[in-house]
Amino acid sequence: MTQAPPPFVPGAFVGAAHHYRARVYFEDTDLSGIVYHANYLRYMERARSDMLRLAGIDQRAAMEAGDGAWAVTDLAIKYRRPAKLDDDLLVVSTVEAVRGASVMIAQRILRRAETLTDGRVTAAFLSPDGRPRRQPAGWADRFTAIMNGETIPC
Repeated sequence: MTQAPPPFVPGAFVGAAHHYRARVYFEDTDLSGIVYHANYLRYMERARSDMLRLAGIDQRAAMEAGDGAWAVTDLAIKYRRPAKLDDDLLVVSTVEAVRGASVMIAQRILRRAETLTDGRVTAAFLSPDGRPRRQPAGWADRFTAIMNGETIPC
């Protein structure tokens, strides 16, 4: 008898930080087995999306309602050590600042206790015509609660 696979387990909040696990697959690497530099941004994006989902911020509903969408407006990244094929990674994300139309999130990619990459992303909420607009009601409050390490009601 075949058992059903376990349910998908997203990341989780640990105090004010969101933890998201990722594994390095062959497709993530170059011929030497080292993660291609742009893929660190993919891991970070997945972690941010998971963090928003767990916080009850429904990006898809906002887009489908015509309210707008998030766009990265500033990004800084520091590569410290390479990730390699089959590594288990942990992306730790923390909200650093919340404004009416934007949020700044610091992210770190770790292999065990070793920091591989540090990044800082500013994302702005944009209207369908591409202009900055205030985040939907309640989102700034959720980001502030995350930043303060509070339990997020979803």
